[in-house]
Amino acid sequence: MSTVFIFIALAAAGAAFIGGFYWRVAVDRKYKREQEAQAKWEAERILKEAKNEAEIQKKTAILEAKDEWFKAKTEFEKDAAKTRETIRQEQQRIKDADLDVRKQQELINKRESEFNARENFLNSKEKTLRTKDNELTRLIAQQNDRLEKISQMTQEDARKMLLQNLEGQVRYEAAQMIKDIKDQAKADAEKEAKEIIIQSIQRCAADTTVESTVSVVHLPNDEMKGRIIGREGRNIRSFEEATGIDVIVDDTPEAVILSGFDPIRREIARLALEKLITDGRIHPGRIEELIKKSEKELEKIMKEAAEEVMFELDVHGLRPKIVEMLGRLKYRTSYGQNVLQHSKEVAILAGLMASELGLDPKVAIRAGLLHDIGKSIDRETEGTHSELGAELASKNGENEIISNAIAAHHEDVPPISMYPILIQAADTISSTRPGVRRETLTNYVNRLTNLEDIADSFRGVQKTYVIQAGREIRVMVEPEVINDAQAQELAGQISQKIQDEMEYPGQIKVTIIREMRFTEFAK
Repeated sequence: MSTVFIFIALAAAGAAFIGGFYWRVAVDRKYKREQEAQAKWEAERILKEAKNEAEIQKKTAILEAKDEWFKAKTEFEKDAAKTRETIRQEQQRIKDADLDVRKQQELINKRESEFNARENFLNSKEKTLRTKDNELTRLIAQQNDRLEKISQMTQEDARKMLLQNLEGQVRYEAAQMIKDIKDQAKADAEKEAKEIIIQSIQRCAADTTVESTVSVVHLPNDEMKGRIIGREGRNIRSFEEATGIDVIVDDTPEAVILSGFDPIRREIARLALEKLITDGRIHPGRIEELIKKSEKELEKIMKEAAEEVMFELDVHGLRPKIVEMLGRLKYRTSYGQNVLQHSKEVAILAGLMASELGLDPKVAIRAGLLHDIGKSIDRETEGTHSELGAELASKNGENEIISNAIAAHHEDVPPISMYPILIQAADTISSTRPGVRRETLTNYVNRLTNLEDIADSFRGVQKTYVIQAGREIRVMVEPEVINDAQAQELAGQISQKIQDEMEYPGQIKVTIIREMRFTEFAK
């Protein structure tokens, strides 16, 4: 029983296993069929989408191709239009050129016809002239034979005589021509020089500063005079010792006067005194403090003045020592003329004249600006201002042309270029302009008297008149003692004596006047 039961159980288990296996196979097949259907559906969907995408891309490509084709067509039509226009213009140019060639050909043909006609005419003329030339040669030979028989001279002798006569005549004409050319050149040169100087003067408009040896300082009230003097005069003594300037306190209301020949010291004193008056604390310690402060301030003012002039004249590269000495000229005067302003004016005039003469205006301007630089140190060192200025310029990097222009502008040394001559001319123009310089009445009267005395010292002078503020003298001579030739000689002698014995700005014109008298007696 048990064996049967086990067999039955085993059979049932086997049947169950086989059934489970077939069920599993059936399930797997169903799942596989579902997966295949799903894959087929997915493939069909992808294929459909791919077809749609391909269709869209195809249409897009077609549209883009159409656009490209349209653009290419448009560009081609434009290029074709341009090409057609170029071809049309080229055809028109060829037509015009062809027309010009035809006209030129017609003109050439016409000129060729004229040339042929003229050639024929010239050939006939040449034949005629050759015949006439032969006849003329025969007649000349015949006439020469007759002349030789008549004059008893050979042809060679006659030629020599003729050449001698012609040589004398040509030499005379050449000498006359040379004289005329020299006179004309002299007149033109003088006229050109005057025009250059006049143009330079007209284009130079510089102001002139006139200073004296005193400076006036205004006070807020007269009580300030007592404070400036101080107890027992200690303040004013301290001020005068520190500055080297005399302080004059007189009855002038609300003002004191600073007197001194050194303009820089006088300016320092003026600045310091004005600061003391503004500050109100006036005592020896404060005086020394403000004087030192004024010295530094004045150095700055002088440097700025020099730099301003350099900027206006476009002058660069000056050494600091040169700039310092140039600034000192702001407080230096010559016959009342400010030397810095005078140097600026000379630089402008020299530059203008150099431009007119084809020279370098920058060199002329630089030399003109520095020509009186020695006046900033000539009171402290022995030597002329031109000598000291040239030495200063040479030590501070200026070249030989500039140094020589400074040294030679008063003819102390020979010039090595044209620039000293320009500086001398510009210096004379700037110094002798009307109103630019001043002199005392005594010096003015003495100069006029000396001029009269020099002219009166010559034999035959009847009366001398000095006119135009001493720039011209007119000398009346005795006609019985001085003739016309002697009058001209006398003018030169008086001019030379004035040059040798007097110093004066500019030039002095000497005019000799001789009266002509004719006397007859009726008997």
